[in-house]
Amino acid sequence: MYKTTTSPSPLKSKQHFEILDGLRGIAAVAVVIFHFMEIAVPDYNNSFIAHAYLAVDFFFCLSGFVIAYAYDQKLKNIGLATFLKLRLIRLHPLVIIGSLIGLAMFIFDPFSNLYAAYTGKTLMLFLASCFMVPYPLVHERYFNLFHLNPPTWSLFWEYIANVGYALVLVKLRNKTMWVLLLVGAIALAYESFKSGYLGVGWGGDNITGGGVRVFYSFIAGILVYRSNWIIKSRIGFTLVGVLLLAAFLIPFSDKLNFIIDPVIVILYFPFLVALGAGAYLRPNLHKLCKFSGEISYPLYMIHYPFIWLFMSYVESKKPAMNEMIIVMITGVVLLIALAYLIMIWLDIPIRKYFKNRMEKPLVFSAK
Repeated sequence: MYKTTTSPSPLKSKQHFEILDGLRGIAAVAVVIFHFMEIAVPDYNNSFIAHAYLAVDFFFCLSGFVIAYAYDQKLKNIGLATFLKLRLIRLHPLVIIGSLIGLAMFIFDPFSNLYAAYTGKTLMLFLASCFMVPYPLVHERYFNLFHLNPPTWSLFWEYIANVGYALVLVKLRNKTMWVLLLVGAIALAYESFKSGYLGVGWGGDNITGGGVRVFYSFIAGILVYRSNWIIKSRIGFTLVGVLLLAAFLIPFSDKLNFIIDPVIVILYFPFLVALGAGAYLRPNLHKLCKFSGEISYPLYMIHYPFIWLFMSYVESKKPAMNEMIIVMITGVVLLIALAYLIMIWLDIPIRKYFKNRMEKPLVFSAK
């Protein structure tokens, strides 16, 4: 005889910290603007948002906090395999979608014939992007680890951090974690001193910097949660969002940046995560934070192929600054809209499909 058991699913997620969701969206939009500005104004000293590359460190810190919150007590029950499947379902559909968009932009770029120089290696570029195997190849465009969709570099390190969490970090006591955090802070400060800033990890000639960045910030996020450093206050989403944005708007300084970057990453971002986790969210901002959080990852993962298109346009047409400003503003708005449509039509349905397959009731035989 066959019996179907129906019990509460261990895969259901905890409630989100809504203000942290909202902050994630602010950081994602800042990254898009920063990447446009890198093309329009290549000298960081002249960019108004020159420190937005640090948004990735904020993402890593936020990820450590959220992962520890969601899985510290649950991972033992669901097991390593289920944890990794859940992370793949959450993250990987947009890795593939972003790779497909990047492939299309690379092949059909109307302003550049760069594709012709790499025709025989395009398939490898695509597969490397889909499976997140670093493949720095295109020297003409900054030697990215994943040329078709450069932001994939941070997902490469995010996956490593997730595996490291499930195998090691979840089992460690806080005292050991503090030692690791100190080691990470020293490594981060050294990386900043060596490179002059912390905008590293994305290219074939600076890949190890990404490991340093995720090591410190991911552990810092875990410790913010485990140490219960949630700062309860009446400070709202707007003020916390301004405080985050302020970090990205700090003027770039060739002489001081090797100090500015580690101070922001080591001290300021963990503080903002703690502040955002305990801040008060006004009822009229719930929808904004929800939308901001939902759109952040799709926006981050689909925007860069269009940055390549913008770069080809600038190289080919050499437009005036006022024309580039119009293109950039329009581009940011359209990319947010496109990210929303991709989220609704592709990402969410794909994730639901695989999540539902995992949550099907167990069927077993019994005498």
